[in-house]
Amino acid sequence: MNRKLVLMALVLSLASTSMIQIGKATVITTASLNKDTYLGGQTGYISATIYNDKSEKIRVTELSATIDYYYTDGTVYIQKFFTSAAMPDEIAAGQSETYQIPISLPTNIAIGYTNPRVEAHTEIWRPQDDRWISSDHPTYDNLELYVETPYKQMYETSQQTNENLANTMNLLSITTVVFAAASGFLLFLVFTRKTRPTAQSQ
Repeated sequence: MNRKLVLMALVLSLASTSMIQIGKATVITTASLNKDTYLGGQTGYISATIYNDKSEKIRVTELSATIDYYYTDGTVYIQKFFTSAAMPDEIAAGQSETYQIPISLPTNIAIGYTNPRVEAHTEIWRPQDDRWISSDHPTYDNLELYVETPYKQMYETSQQTNENLANTMNLLSITTVVFAAASGFLLFLVFTRKTRPTAQSQ
């Protein structure tokens, strides 16, 4: 009986120690993409802001974005991108830091929406024994990445080219009319000067 009580007390002690060491130290407050739409083969980045809501400093040991998408042939692919910032990076108590995660999309990615998942790994400083201890892994799941068909951009580029060509033609037509009018006026002046009668001497 005593052995069971001692064993139970030991288990509870270990559980309490684990709960103390693994404390929530950070939250990803916002994350955003650098533009609204992407095309296959394009690059970009995700900006993620991490806030330290504890009374001790924390450090970010890893920050990543996981994107799952379809290829044009229907194959599912999952890709993980990591921040370009040097890690680990410390954040003081009550402060925020913003990081960028570069992304690169494959050329044969299928059009449509996908939801990148941003995740951070953090540690919190424990002053009692002057060491870092493991903390939580906050995530952000509210991003929406849209891959657009390249034909839309081609169409918009074609429309813009046609519009520019039409404007150029209109400008050329106006210039031609103005030049013709000016030439006609000059010819009229020359003709009237030649045909004007000269005064007779007495």
